Amino acid sequence: MKKEEVYHTQYSDYSAAKVPMFQFIEGWYNRNRIHRGLGYQTPQAIEDQIRKPA
Repeated sequence: MKKEEVYHTQYSDYSAAKVPMFQFIEGWYNRNRIHRGLGYQTPQAIEDQIRKPA
């Protein structure tokens, strides 16, 4: 997260960083990074597999 978001943006204080950090974590980081518990797949890939008709 530091390389992708924090070091590329200057925030004046905590409240200025709160919304962009939340958007980054929930909008990209948690959905697109691979997870060991999911067999090294992204949560989005797992959701797509579940929703795909059999």
